[in-house]
Amino acid sequence: MSEGVGLLERFYRDVIESGNLALIDELAADSFVDHEEALPGQPTGKDGVKYFVTTMRSAFPDIKVKEIMPKVAAGNLEACHVVLTGTHRGDLAGMPATGKSVEFDCTDIIRVEGGKVAEHWGTTDNLSLMRQIGAVAVG
Repeated sequence: MSEGVGLLERFYRDVIESGNLALIDELAADSFVDHEEALPGQPTGKDGVKYFVTTMRSAFPDIKVKEIMPKVAAGNLEACHVVLTGTHRGDLAGMPATGKSVEFDCTDIIRVEGGKVAEHWGTTDNLSLMRQIGAVAVG
């Protein structure tokens, strides 16, 4: 069994959905590196994770994990695909609240070292998300 089993699910359920920012220090290594493109103004390292979570929970205060699939772990890597839902009730990258319901997905791969996330690679379907809130024209 991988040393990282469950870290991604804990992040999505306990940090993103429940808002437990203190858990980031438990889940991520001090030397954490995120290889995903950051939000405007997002710092690096664990502070960047806290910024991301705070921004997403402010924009979508009712954010929920609809589905986490498949959860794959091998050696020191863990991966999953997540579908999130929420209602746009706060600013997101300069786009004011619209009250629109959204559903978007993310794909994540992490490298675990010493039981903590050392590196993250991910993609979030930002285009679909921006279309749903009206920031980008559909077409």
